[in-house]
Amino acid sequence: QVQLVESGGGLVQAGGSLRLSCAASGRTFNRYYMGWFRQAPGKDRELVAASDWSGGSTDYADSVKGRFTISRDNAKNMVYLQMNSLKPEDTAVYYCAASIRHLKWGYNNWGQGTQVTVSS
Repeated sequence: QVQLVESGGGLVQAGGSLRLSCAASGRTFNRYYMGWFRQAPGKDRELVAASDWSGGSTDYADSVKGRFTISRDNAKNMVYLQMNSLKPEDTAVYYCAASIRHLKWGYNNWGQGTQVTVSS
């Protein structure tokens, strides 16, 4: 098990940038795939970006490719999501999550979420 705490959300104008951070507890952090999910009101939770243990293999939702970048610092037990060129449709609660099983599924450790609001 790993405990996750997100930070860095807020209100930003369209075209702006935000960087989300996720602090993880536990000595086995570098064994986990890490992902960022988001959930907008009335919509299903979706996987936005994911990274393997090294950061060498990543995956992004089509809607954020070229705008969002996931990175991790295993020495600090941190995961980041750099979000550029933000759009109003990026507005959602963003969750950090960990999976021991796979890059795209098996996420069963979740943070509490951080709100991102993009104004037009």
